[in-house]
Amino acid sequence: PAHEIVTVPAPGQPGRDELKQQCYDVRIDVFHHEQGFPLDTEIDEYDEEATHILLRLVPSLKPIGTIRCVKMKNYYKLTRLAVLKDYRKFRFGRALVQSLHDWVKADARASGLADSGSVSVVAHSQIPVKEFYGKFGYVPEGEEFDEDGAPHQKMVARLSLS
Repeated sequence: PAHEIVTVPAPGQPGRDELKQQCYDVRIDVFHHEQGFPLDTEIDEYDEEATHILLRLVPSLKPIGTIRCVKMKNYYKLTRLAVLKDYRKFRFGRALVQSLHDWVKADARASGLADSGSVSVVAHSQIPVKEFYGKFGYVPEGEEFDEDGAPHQKMVARLSLS
């Protein structure tokens, strides 16, 4: 289906709140209603400053997928990747990860983090989708751990900036 991927405007910019709410709506639908995670863990302390990316159908502008990037001190964290169940077969998750990687590379170059020639992206993957992240070069690090009541695996990708 025809779609667009929109990077939600930065904090303080016009349109941020409305688009960020559309990201929240997708996340709540997937993580709370579908997967049963507690609603009170869905919006967290990172949401206000994070970069949110929204995938929506065109021309309807129906929000169907989202991903969030949190910039840490020496790396970026891929979080809250969600695509509505009826749309997962269209590989929108791949498009969202690629959009986040493109944003990370541009931000790392602009922030002077490109000196080492690469940048790290960390994801805490639910166990059933570890292989999905593997397709993007993410490799497991450490042991499985519990996050919000479900087993997860830390996955790390090194993105080349050259």
